[in-house]
Amino acid sequence: TVSFKKMKISSALTISICAALIASCSSLPDTPVAVETLSEGEQSEPVDIAFTGVTDVNFSKIIIAPGAGTGPHCHYGNVIGLIEEGELTHYAPTHSGGVYVYGPGESLVEGSGYVHEGVNEGSTDVVLYVTYMTPDGRPLAEKDLSNCDESEES
Repeated sequence: TVSFKKMKISSALTISICAALIASCSSLPDTPVAVETLSEGEQSEPVDIAFTGVTDVNFSKIIIAPGAGTGPHCHYGNVIGLIEEGELTHYAPTHSGGVYVYGPGESLVEGSGYVHEGVNEGSTDVVLYVTYMTPDGRPLAEKDLSNCDESEES
């Protein structure tokens, strides 16, 4: 008899080995599977994301022109982003002093419920890749700030 715990470990190991094989094969010519790294960076702080119920997942490339910004908003779920180009000035109560400037290769994590804003205060486009994990049917971003406290409970 195989215990569930052993199956979980075995499954995780199998998935890890398959992922490694796919990644190593992608560099070979004429391979039917290819993996392309769109961007990569580092997250220096721990990330804790929990899901309950159905969750929509969205992966987006966002380009913010110089002088433009996202406008104040909040999220109903979690967001993980990676800066590819430019510098994003991020105004949020989660930063010491309420502001942090992210550069290429840095990642950002946004939780639900608090108002924040990303602004391109530089002279070149900001390009970032973002994964949104949002409760089913909710918008990626909430611009009606009166709903932002509610988003923590949803």
